[in-house]
Formats: sequence, structure tokens, C-alpha cells
Amino acid sequence: MISEVSRVAAIKDHRVRVKEAVQLMEELQAAVVETSRMRKESIAWLRQNGLSMAEVAKLMGVSRARVAQLKDAGPPAERAFLGVDRVAVAVPQRPGERDYVAVEDSATGQQLINLAHRLQLDGELEYIPTTGAIDLNRDGLVVVCGPKTSPITAAALAGDPRLSFETLADGRWALIDRESGQTITSPTDDPEAPRPADVAYLGRLPRPDGAGTFLLVAGVHAVGSLGVARYLSENVAELYGEVGSEPFSMVIGCDFEVGTKRVLATQALTDVLRHEAA
Repeated sequence: MISEVSRVAAIKDHRVRVKEAVQLMEELQAAVVETSRMRKESIAWLRQNGLSMAEVAKLMGVSRARVAQLKDAGPPAERAFLGVDRVAVAVPQRPGERDYVAVEDSATGQQLINLAHRLQLDGELEYIPTTGAIDLNRDGLVVVCGPKTSPITAAALAGDPRLSFETLADGRWALIDRESGQTITSPTDDPEAPRPADVAYLGRLPRPDGAGTFLLVAGVHAVGSLGVARYLSENVAELYGEVGSEPFSMVIGCDFEVGTKRVLATQALTDVLRHEAA
């Protein structure tokens, strides 16, 4: 019997024990789901790297028939890109007569929640106040917020070793590759030939407490963040296969429909930039 079960079993006060038992059951159920995901991912990796079903079965101490059952059991491997249990998607409030959430930000949050549900994760929306205050020291956090909206987000983004998000001399916001100097601006802001397209930052950054990471989505305009949500919905498996849960950053572009701001297409405008290679 694992130590936590023994700890709860030793509690004599039933009022306390029932609460502890419920909490532990929730944690254990979440652990079962996540370990089944890890098992599924490992079986797939072993098979892709040349091991036969018989060899995998021997490693696991089960029959080949059991491996055949287990290789498809569990959530998809890419579930880990967002989290392991619950995901919180934070979107910014905007100042006005009453604080509000932009339509594009709301749609971005909802698309990311839908992605979490598709990956068998619980997900909930939360709102960043107009002060920009947000606690980044949490597991399973996805922040949809640019540096101009939150000084806390800006400070985290400033630590990205591969990309910077800054204003140019003419006032436009740009994403700049720190190594090559490549500067990417929003086509919407093109002074000569503007068109309905935007760009956005997508990255995984260290938490301020150093105890984990969080995902950051930051469009030059709000519709750019919506483009990232669409991109992740279509490419999360490939992205996870390339970078896993390690820190990275990249620039995503999107085309959108004038008026409705509906995203029509997305594409990666840079490679996946791993931070450990910086």
C-alpha cells in the first residue's frame, strides 16, 4: 500500500479522514490517467525504435496480447504539452467603461479549453485584470497576454533567449530573433500595403519560481493569439513530438477574414527555437 494511502488509513477522526480520502482519490485517479499516457507514449517510442512486440512485452512483464491492448489505452501523448491534470487558460480584460474581454481573446481562450478537453484534460478560463497581475507559479497554465498588457508577462518574455517582443522606432510591435536579427511585424500594420493577417508569439517559459514552466501566447493584435489557438488545435501532436515539454519559442502567422476576424489559415513563420540551444 502506497504511503499516502497508509497515511489516510491511520487518521482516526472520520471527519478529517473522509476529506483526506476524497482528495487522495482525486489525485490517484489523475495519476492513473497520466501514467497510462506515459505508458502509451513509451510503448510507441520503443516500437518506433526497433523493439518487437515480444521485446516490449518482456520489458513490461506482460503478454504480447496485453501489450496490444495497452498500446492504444490512455490519452494521447501530446496531452502533456498542455498539462497533466487541469489546465487554466488566462485571458486579459481590457479597460473601458466596464472592464471587458475582447471577442478574439474570448474565442482564443475557448479554443484552447476545447483543445484541453480533446486531450482529456479539465480546463477552465480565468481573467487577467487590467492591472496585468497574474500568478505564473502554477502547473498547467496557459497565458494569453502580450507584454503591453501585463508587466508580469513582459518580464517573463524578456527572459526568452531566442525571441524578443518589442516596439520599433515607428511604433509598431515586432517579434525579433535575437540571434539572426530577423524582424517580424504584423501585416495589419504595414504602412504601405496592410492586409488582414497577424503574427503572434508562442512559447514555453520558466516560471518565476523556477519550479516549472508555463505556455505563453501573445499576438501583436488579439487576432494573432486566435491564430495560435487554431495552429495548436491542428498541430499540437507534431509540436509535442518535436519539443516535448521543454522551453521553446516560435512565431505563428495567421490570415483572417475582415469583419468577423475568423482565422482562415495559420503557419509557423520560424522554426521551433529551443531555448537550451541558445
